[in-house]
Amino acid sequence: MTGSALDRLRGLPRWIAGWLCLITAGVAVVLGALLIRADEHARVLEMDGEMRGVATGVTRLVKEGDTVVTRYVGDDELNTACPQFAVLPGESGRFPGHFSQQECVPVARVRLEQLAVEAVRGGQRLTGYLAGDDGQRWRVYVEPFRTSNGQFVGAVVVVKDAGPALAAHDRLVWLVVGGGLLAVAAAGLAGHRIALRALRPAATALQQQEVLLADTAHDLRTPVAALRALAETVVRDPEQRTDLLPRTVDLAQRMGDIIDGVLMRARLAAGVEQLDIQPIWLDQLVSAIVEQTPAQDARITVTTSPTRVDADPALVRRAIANLLDNAVRHGRQPGSGATVHITVAGGRVIVSDHGPGIDPAVARQQFDRFTSGGGSSGLGLAIVRWVAEAHSGTLRVYNAEDGGAIFELSLPYAE
Repeated sequence: MTGSALDRLRGLPRWIAGWLCLITAGVAVVLGALLIRADEHARVLEMDGEMRGVATGVTRLVKEGDTVVTRYVGDDELNTACPQFAVLPGESGRFPGHFSQQECVPVARVRLEQLAVEAVRGGQRLTGYLAGDDGQRWRVYVEPFRTSNGQFVGAVVVVKDAGPALAAHDRLVWLVVGGGLLAVAAAGLAGHRIALRALRPAATALQQQEVLLADTAHDLRTPVAALRALAETVVRDPEQRTDLLPRTVDLAQRMGDIIDGVLMRARLAAGVEQLDIQPIWLDQLVSAIVEQTPAQDARITVTTSPTRVDADPALVRRAIANLLDNAVRHGRQPGSGATVHITVAGGRVIVSDHGPGIDPAVARQQFDRFTSGGGSSGLGLAIVRWVAEAHSGTLRVYNAEDGGAIFELSLPYAE
């Protein structure tokens, strides 16, 4: 997996959040438009219903058969209430017009007369809005009435102030718009966080894979270069073949160990390594590993007590060997041999040395990046940590008071 591919994976949360914002915005627009339209329709129906009631009541008061009489309207309570109305003859001239006593909106009478003429002429109910000079808006309801022979002779014009209803509708519009924007922002933020959380394991795995490959290449570079140098030496001087062959075998073994470590770490990380759990005597296993480990110029001492643990013998052997190899290689002061002491008791293997020690603050970062305690890149300590975690154990690292690093591997202890 290349860096650009990893960057694209890291950019997926933003891409998902963007699409989620677009989808949420589309849904919010549709739902908001439906809500605004429904609210507007409901408020119009409410105003028209109130004015229809006034127009129906006035029509019953002014009609006496085919005669239109307006004197009874002046005595009714509708004449002094809002909404205001007018009974007008239109173009028929059959009766004098009447305007209600209560003036609720400052609308010119001539405009009401024009509406009455239009309704009588068309013989249809009219509804709509009128605009005042100062920006006011009024709702009008015009109901024409006719005689028994079907001739329209007048109309009742009702006018109501639409300002409060329209102001409430405008507040709803702003509320819907603001709520939609908040919903889009919340959806984008939630989508980004959810996608980031969902993709974090994959991104972490890919990053670890890149680091693993880089560190493995670094570890293999030195033995491969040495192996090539030995091969070129044999080509130039075949007589040195016998002397160089053991070194060649050692380099091949070292490369094999590196490759085995990579495979083991990958299988442990992927959870595909099946543990062969069985009771093992940890003190005997450690003693055998120490006997089989080339001491070189190191001095290795062991203190053990009978300790039985439930673990995978092969993985535990590999972990202890890695701890011992790390201590032998890096647990020394410049110009002197390594001094390593191993203590086995109570399900714990404690490996201490007299080297420069390790900074506990960066130990976890070093393990995550597969670096050894001495600063060189490698998989040894990372494998120890993975073996400990696979057995529900722990790996601790700290420094001794008199110098040197201490690695403590704890495994499930069998009483």
